[in-house]
Amino acid sequence: MNGTQGYKAVAKLYNALMTGLVLTLISQRSIEDARRFVFAHFRRQHLEKFRPGLKKLGLNKLPDAVACAQYHYFSNALGGVKTEYVYESDTKAWVRYPPPRWIWQGTAICAIPHHVNEAMLHGWHGYNGVSLNNPRLGFVCTGQTVEGDPGLEGYYFDYGREITADERVRFAPDERMPRFNAAKAPRLDTTHWPEERLHKVERSYAMEYVRSLLPTMQELFGVLEGSALVARTARLIGLQFYEETAAMLAVPDDSPAAFGRYLAALAQAQGENVVLGDGPSVTQTGWRLMDGISYAHPEGFAAWNALWEGALAAHNRDLHLDADSNGTSICWRISG
Repeated sequence: MNGTQGYKAVAKLYNALMTGLVLTLISQRSIEDARRFVFAHFRRQHLEKFRPGLKKLGLNKLPDAVACAQYHYFSNALGGVKTEYVYESDTKAWVRYPPPRWIWQGTAICAIPHHVNEAMLHGWHGYNGVSLNNPRLGFVCTGQTVEGDPGLEGYYFDYGREITADERVRFAPDERMPRFNAAKAPRLDTTHWPEERLHKVERSYAMEYVRSLLPTMQELFGVLEGSALVARTARLIGLQFYEETAAMLAVPDDSPAAFGRYLAALAQAQGENVVLGDGPSVTQTGWRLMDGISYAHPEGFAAWNALWEGALAAHNRDLHLDADSNGTSICWRISG
């Protein structure tokens, strides 16, 4: 198996799982519940990743508005998301996410209300000033793709005065980001990164969304309901995206052994320690995806595992997947 294809397959599945979960909440619960989830999910990611990420990217010495815009520009670009950046001054810097939007992939964007999209900005972008102990810093959104604008865009702005909580995210659709000039944009020193490493970063970016969504769903909607909503989504994503990811991994046929190799290849691409056995079986030691994350077990595991149940049903509807997880290892068995 080509290692980079495995990374791309994992990124594709987990990107789709995040998008699909928001659609599940909109269709099965309510727009308000989807908004609550997106806000909580991005606030969780912000609190875990923003300050360490600034330092890791070497941006923590820049003026706050500039550092924030560059953080989103670099971190999203490394994750495979199209981004643009424009410096206007030390107190005003722009970031833009041109279409297609990574998080609302494909036709899914047609079902995303602007309140749900805006929850991401309130959950992350508007909280940057708080995390930086800068009460003057806010984010001004000047365009949203879900509203038909040619990208989600806006700027970080230091008002020179302490702002209210309501001003942390402001909407100004009459303003427009200056034209992006790639030749003048800042660059990270990735010139010596091999293609495999870049795909690995993109995979890890998508994995972080799954690490956040499982505990967030259980906290918001309860262990049983939150896990059930993730499981419903995961099974559908497995069914819908199996063919595409199987082609990436060159799955040869619809046999049990072929699915065992598919499952093992994805686990290895995720960074897990796995052994492919007879039967066939796939045994994984540990669960790197959820290391350090607090979630309810076994409900959280069963919800995630529905992804592979859906994939197997698409691979061969006459096969069955048994999964045992004891918290330290996972064993899958594929049978007829």
